[in-house]
Amino acid sequence: MTVHFIGAGPGAADLLTVRAVELLRRSPVCLYAGTYLDPGVLAHCAPDAELIDTQGLDLDQIIEHCARANAEGRDVARLCSGDPSLYSALTEQKRRLDAAGIPWDVTPGVPAYAAAAAVLGAELTVPELVQSVVLTRTQARSTVMPESESLRNFARTRATLVLHLAVTRIRTLAEELVDEYGPSCPVAVVYRASQPEQLVLRGTLADIADRVEAAELRQAAVILVGPALAKAVDCAQSHLYDPARNRTHLTG
Repeated sequence: MTVHFIGAGPGAADLLTVRAVELLRRSPVCLYAGTYLDPGVLAHCAPDAELIDTQGLDLDQIIEHCARANAEGRDVARLCSGDPSLYSALTEQKRRLDAAGIPWDVTPGVPAYAAAAAVLGAELTVPELVQSVVLTRTQARSTVMPESESLRNFARTRATLVLHLAVTRIRTLAEELVDEYGPSCPVAVVYRASQPEQLVLRGTLADIADRVEAAELRQAAVILVGPALAKAVDCAQSHLYDPARNRTHLTG
């Protein structure tokens, strides 16, 4: 028996990996977060699979379901929103499973930020403009952020910022970023990327809060900030595709 932590991607049933689909098909138990999941994802499960929505459960209750399945010799598919490496409580769950002697493994998924960038048709790293991406969140009614990871510290890098779990604080974060990025810096907010309810809001640090509040977005949105988010980006040509480099490679 194994607990399979599976990245459910941004929620769309057709953005699961082949490995994820196979694990869902052969796992008799599936734990999933119904808040963010397209119901079509669960169609990959076996018709007789036990489906357990975890949105009202705490971690100990989730592990109890895993322990019960382990005692019965049944594999568990533990679906995580996006990719398990980001904000999935993977560390806390695997620690409890290790203590109980329950085997587990991890299957990656399409991260929410990648799905959002695809919707925007955006490359988050642009030659000689920005070459780094910061994945972070802000502090609200959630786990305390380390002191070194303040939004102002990240803003000083002027990298492309991707903010998860932060849409309810859009006005505050725009105010924190404007000194470094400037009021005209492009911002995009993507709600439920890849799902039927998908909504894209584009603006700048000066006006994005008004747009988000008018749309009444409260969850399931990714915020992307930085010059790479402009609809038309004027940038240098990548060294990888520089004709001079290619000629040197062929003749050298």
